[in-house]
Amino acid sequence: MAMNERYEPQAIEKKWQDRWNEAGVFRAGTRPGAPKKYILEMLPYPSGKMHMGHVRNYLIGDVYARFFQMRGYDVLHPMGWDAFGLPAENAAIKDGVHPAVRTRENIDSFKKEIRSLGYSYDWSREVNTSEPEYYRWNQWFFIQMLRKGLVYRRFSKVNWCTGCLTVIANEQVKDGVCERCESKVLDKELPEWAFRITRYSQELLDGLDELKEWPERITSMQRNWIGRSEGVEADFSIQGSEERLRVFTTRVDTIHGCTYVVLAPDHKLVARITTPDKRAEVEAFARKMAAISKTERTEEGATKEGVFTGAHAINPFTGQPVPIWVANFVLADYGTGAVMSVPAHDARDFDFARKYSLPIRVVIQPAQGDKLPEGGALEAAYTEDGVLVDSGEYTGLSSDEARRKMGAKLQAEGRGEPKVTYRQKDWGFSRQRYWGTPIPIVYCEKCDPERKGQPVPIEQLPVRLPEIDTEAVLTGKGEPPLAKVPAFVNTTCPTCNGPARRETETMDTFVDSCWYFARYLSPRFDGAPFDPKEAQRWLPVDVYVGGPEHAVMHLLYFRFWTRVMKLLGLSPVDEPVKRLVTQGIVNGPDGRKMSKRWGNVVAPSSIVEKYGADTARAYVMFAGPPERDFDWSDDQVEGAYRFLKRVWVLATQHQGVAGATHEGAYEGKALEIRRAAHKCLKRVGEAIERLSFNTAIAGTMEYLNALSALGTAETPAEKAAMAEAIRVLTVVLTPFAPHLADEIAEAYGAKDFVVTQGWPDFDPALVVDDVIPYAVQVNGKLRAEVRVAADAAEADVRAAAEADERVKAALAGKTLRKFVFVPKRLVNFVVG
Repeated sequence: MAMNERYEPQAIEKKWQDRWNEAGVFRAGTRPGAPKKYILEMLPYPSGKMHMGHVRNYLIGDVYARFFQMRGYDVLHPMGWDAFGLPAENAAIKDGVHPAVRTRENIDSFKKEIRSLGYSYDWSREVNTSEPEYYRWNQWFFIQMLRKGLVYRRFSKVNWCTGCLTVIANEQVKDGVCERCESKVLDKELPEWAFRITRYSQELLDGLDELKEWPERITSMQRNWIGRSEGVEADFSIQGSEERLRVFTTRVDTIHGCTYVVLAPDHKLVARITTPDKRAEVEAFARKMAAISKTERTEEGATKEGVFTGAHAINPFTGQPVPIWVANFVLADYGTGAVMSVPAHDARDFDFARKYSLPIRVVIQPAQGDKLPEGGALEAAYTEDGVLVDSGEYTGLSSDEARRKMGAKLQAEGRGEPKVTYRQKDWGFSRQRYWGTPIPIVYCEKCDPERKGQPVPIEQLPVRLPEIDTEAVLTGKGEPPLAKVPAFVNTTCPTCNGPARRETETMDTFVDSCWYFARYLSPRFDGAPFDPKEAQRWLPVDVYVGGPEHAVMHLLYFRFWTRVMKLLGLSPVDEPVKRLVTQGIVNGPDGRKMSKRWGNVVAPSSIVEKYGADTARAYVMFAGPPERDFDWSDDQVEGAYRFLKRVWVLATQHQGVAGATHEGAYEGKALEIRRAAHKCLKRVGEAIERLSFNTAIAGTMEYLNALSALGTAETPAEKAAMAEAIRVLTVVLTPFAPHLADEIAEAYGAKDFVVTQGWPDFDPALVVDDVIPYAVQVNGKLRAEVRVAADAAEADVRAAAEADERVKAALAGKTLRKFVFVPKRLVNFVVG
């Protein structure tokens, strides 16, 4: 097939996309006995329009998937839709279109754009989390976890988003506002359903040590979020009362320096111990704190406020009374809701003591160096370990030794015990919205007077979302939308068959994304969420690509869920993902994150229409390493387009060599062509394996330059070498510009797609240079570079160096003290 003179991507790309689809070339499970690779990108929320961040995210996985398919692996590379969620429901409230209708339209639009970019997805495994066939299994998991004690209903303070009008998880609150809509978040007392993720806190923490191929910043964020603290709980008695106050501390060695105790404003003891003269002030403070979210109260830089209760606690070691305060920075649901305050040795306590003129008592001195002044003269808290002073019988002990002995004493006397605590809280997942998975619980006044709830029988799943009058039900106000649908709410009790009411809240959409990677393994399987046999074959995911913003939400939740799936006998692994790749942001041309607000959004479709999908792919992958942000550049897009046009021109110029063979030796230009080809194979393959895609494309560009410089192939050997070189060019292009690669390959006589022809092994003999460079130094300073035979002896290298005019000048009049020879790298003349 003769190639056109001009490169016209619009004329070839749709053709190849259709052919790939018709041939099912990217279907997984078609290579029995081959090693597996499961490549996955975080599934998108179908908002209707792709942005360049999506393009980059999916390309990282696509390049890797194509590469390993060419290397002979059975590759699973699926795609689906995280289709439930607030945006579709909020849009329905705004314009009256049912969320299911809008979601379907958005999926169709999104899928069309994805297909236009030539991604190598196995569409036979597509899933949609808003379909009953999927969310049925969310409900199944809920019931299994309820039976295992991993789901429970609680009445507690929750994060209430004033914009989304629903509860959101702790992880979704940033600086006191909702991370989705940026509305203020308030604390609100509500019943909610929660997953007991804290039962797995230590397992999740320990598992981080096994994630050797996860970015350190992600594992650090999870480690900090889980927040393991080792310490002791100690009981302070209340002066003049039978009450006891339990505090948790990691620094019991500083307890002799405790000068006050702080309670959360809503601690259960506050009302009982506050003295009459302080009651009005304390109650007013508590009301003020109730109107502020706990995130705002405790965020870094927040003003520290408190009031004295009038009561005193007795230090269990000194027997001395210390005042009890309530303050904004202590939370009732964190630790014990009570803190012993040692201002000399804690920065927060120091600031509070200074503000309210509370005593500061030094009880730890540095083991070495200058001693600390008396507490009143301290300029800042000393928070390191050291040697105890003014601490009774523990004076002179190191902090470590004192902690051991003091903890043992508390335990022996029944006034405390060693304790490990975690910052992580259970995951509240019930939401007061419509567009989510219905929680499969019913309430019966006869069988369940305490409203604990009964699970729907498994055989009755799925509990389907009802059809609704969108405008009447989705008002964005008042009770949960499902509570306004009598046909849904009113049901039959599974125990007594009497009248009952359904739970009207729905599940957080993070439930959907906790296990979707496993549903891809067998998306039509009807006996369980997925086929355990397929899980044995494919899990864990080998490479997972997504944004770092999911570090303490999705990436933590689905680690928890995978452990639950193993508990239920479904998953063979504890960890869902072997290697995690977190991509950087694609900024606008102005250096700011692409946003409609700034008017700097570049639509992928506009690039595809003007330059073709391969140009978009090549540019985005060449712009920088996957983990780094980059600024969009129209000039560099043009550069990528010019590069692909040069590839086309080279292929058209040499089309006459198609099918050329040669049985003899390769010498001269023919050998140079083959060397360039095999060096390129090696360089690009190694770069892709380490996800250095920009380096891989740079290597391909250099290869193109080398072939162009070698000119026309004239002899049989040169023609055969050039035919091989063009074949190699299509191979290294396929992960990045697959449409162009297949078009060239077909023109050169290929009967199959490049991706199925395999990635050739490079010839080690052809990637070793005949001539290599040596750096020449004089007294360690670089003076020249000489090129000698790769197998040159030391004497030959020295002779070549001494013959260089620059080296001669540097050695003139000097006495040689020593000659240093580092094979294949450098020589150094040490002179005096």
